[in-house]
Amino acid sequence: MSVVIGMDPHKRSATIEVVDERGRVVAMGRFGTDKAGYADMLAAGRKHARRVWAVEGCNGIGKHIAHRLVHDGERVLDVPAKLSAQVRVFATGNGRKTDPVDAHSVAMVALRSPNLVQVQVDADLQVMGMLADRRDELGRARTQTINRLHRLLLELLPGGAKKFLSAPQARALIATVKPRDIVGKTRRRLAVELISELEGIDKKIKAAEKDLKELVAARGSTLMQLHGIGPSGAARLLADVGDISRFADRDRFASWNGTAPLDASSGDQKRHRLSRAGNRLNRTLHIMAVVQLRNRTQGRAYFDAKKAAGKTSMEAMRALKRRLSNVVYARMVEDQKRGQVAGPGGHSGTTLQSSVTDLTPDIGPSDKPLPGPATNHPKPLVPAAP
Repeated sequence: MSVVIGMDPHKRSATIEVVDERGRVVAMGRFGTDKAGYADMLAAGRKHARRVWAVEGCNGIGKHIAHRLVHDGERVLDVPAKLSAQVRVFATGNGRKTDPVDAHSVAMVALRSPNLVQVQVDADLQVMGMLADRRDELGRARTQTINRLHRLLLELLPGGAKKFLSAPQARALIATVKPRDIVGKTRRRLAVELISELEGIDKKIKAAEKDLKELVAARGSTLMQLHGIGPSGAARLLADVGDISRFADRDRFASWNGTAPLDASSGDQKRHRLSRAGNRLNRTLHIMAVVQLRNRTQGRAYFDAKKAAGKTSMEAMRALKRRLSNVVYARMVEDQKRGQVAGPGGHSGTTLQSSVTDLTPDIGPSDKPLPGPATNHPKPLVPAAP
């Protein structure tokens, strides 16, 4: 490349700065993200024959414009906000955060960092991500509907209804209520409407789960073989992670999804290690851990062993989630290595017996035993794939 075009993206505007291989500023500008503004920005960038675009937050606010550039045949690099913030500290102007300073920081990161991820637009993963988002929205809508229904049933029935209430159960309960006053009749009518809404949401959730299951199966992923991961969880992992090989090891993956050891951000070091995607993956791993705790699984045995060793319930849950993160990482690497999931392939030089692709990875860094010969090996959390 001869120039790097650093970009600080926003919803309605984007500030760019063009720097050459020596870091000298060649051009800069601010453009709108509408059709005309984007065309002007693309024309300004294409004045340079050898170019690469560096966009901050391609999985967040920069996603919409980064994907447009990729569709137009441009090469785009994803610059993490953490890296650009580190460069901005050494910028002139007391490190103040402005759009031109941000664009310059992004460009300098891309110029000096050889291992940035190139943005790839995968249509299947985009569809999977949209359907997973829709499934999450339906889940939140169902929770809100249930809460409103519980409030009305508490005023219609002595003691209300049980906590985990289905639509058929609610309809059977409301059939036993025959109020005679106008207030009670109105309250019952609203409850019946909420039950109808709940039935509609349940149908949509069932259809969404079916679509996601088909997409994950068509992708060739074996994530749904892990105990506690349903179609929506597997789709969320595939859509948000994308290419698993972009993580150097399982520790980097754990740091990104929020299950890294607690001491990673202790002391005077303040690190915002959870990205938006990481937060969602942390929730997926948390649900997986809860499902394993509710059943007689090896995950439950691992949790109980941690508590017996003196850890609190919170510490034992964190240890379990970290271990499940390692299992998920190993399964995704194995899928990619065997060519089941589209991507550049697994890490070079690995075998099915290595710590990278083993389905029963070793204990994480925060749970390492004292030096010396191991006396026993922990049981795997999930059975190996047939």
